[in-house]
Amino acid sequence: MNAPLSSELLKQHLIDPEICIRCNTCEETCPIDAITHDGRNYVVNAEICNGCMACVPPCPTGSIDNWRLVARGDAYSLDEQFSWDELPAEKPVAVDARATDAPAPDAVAAQPAEDAPAAVPVAPGAIVPPWSAAHPYVNLYSHKTPVEATVVGNYRVTDADTDSDIHHIVLDFGQLPFPVLEGQSIGVLPPGADAQGRAHHARQYSLASPRNGERPGYNNLSITVKRVTQTHDGSPVNGVCSNYLCDLAKGDTVRVIGPFGNTFLMPNHPRANLMMICTGTGAAPMRAMTEHCRRRIAEGELGELMLFFGARTERELPYFGPLMKLPRDFIDINLALSREPERPRRYVQDLMRERAADVLRLLTQGDTYVYVCGLKGMESGVLQALQDIVAEAGHDWPGLADRLRREGRLHLETY
Repeated sequence: MNAPLSSELLKQHLIDPEICIRCNTCEETCPIDAITHDGRNYVVNAEICNGCMACVPPCPTGSIDNWRLVARGDAYSLDEQFSWDELPAEKPVAVDARATDAPAPDAVAAQPAEDAPAAVPVAPGAIVPPWSAAHPYVNLYSHKTPVEATVVGNYRVTDADTDSDIHHIVLDFGQLPFPVLEGQSIGVLPPGADAQGRAHHARQYSLASPRNGERPGYNNLSITVKRVTQTHDGSPVNGVCSNYLCDLAKGDTVRVIGPFGNTFLMPNHPRANLMMICTGTGAAPMRAMTEHCRRRIAEGELGELMLFFGARTERELPYFGPLMKLPRDFIDINLALSREPERPRRYVQDLMRERAADVLRLLTQGDTYVYVCGLKGMESGVLQALQDIVAEAGHDWPGLADRLRREGRLHLETY
């Protein structure tokens, strides 16, 4: 709603740096590139933003839903927003109704901008949860009021002789409430400060455990963390939070915020099918969903589970051992290994095409929910594979994709 109220006033869209967990969802979602970021904050360019609201529903924390009524000449610049540790207080704005024909501020906040386009899901994934998903709790703990969790387990889940150092870390919250659902995430506040002397902001990690705990009946959860030692282009770097977490010992404490996420959730109705597509640590939410289903086997009426899981080699594939022990009639596992010696390179989209008939069968069933999680680079390949599979069978992919999104059945979480 950052459209003109008059020639003098502007309802400026801002992002709260205290709540933002730097997940990049808003920047990826914005259809006109009005959102950008530096190493500290995500900000909105007032000269570009048209108030379409497309970025608001996908935000897992609500940090994106902040507005300030300002004189147009006093709009907050990008440099000002980059410097913030918290949102500024409201500025008093002198409004001359005769000169501007602008309604009172309260009325302005309640009505959409006249020329702003309707809010539409511009991201390729759904911005609503499955209709039968449980109600998620979000933002119970913030940067100002984090909760302290105790490390009760820290296990490497890739072979020790590989460069891919991925850990399964279990955090216990004792008597403090921290209710979560599969598909949600938490933020971890690493100790220390950045080069400017400001406390490190939180890093986001998807849950790898089901809603009733890594250990059933206990107030704990698990996350999957890869130790970051280089950038995407191969330059050496020590990831602040990943190295901190991977080096934690049993009994250490961690400051946690959240939980976050209210759309990337699993359905709860019987016989719902799950198609899960992931790479690397993107396996975390898939492990959570799979384990929740496994614990419900005795209840019967489970739907089909189909997993496409990509990694460089078997030894670099997290949870490989436990995954291979799952019953074949419980989950259909397809492993794509891109660097296995003496084998052709295969990626998740290659296996999806090989299993085109089963993928199509599930996609065209009303009870199938699709989840994609992993590096951003996989997203286009996966979506292209889905499009090709559907189109080659003579079906309408744009129509099916739109229906999957509107019904909360196609969810993407890439980073």
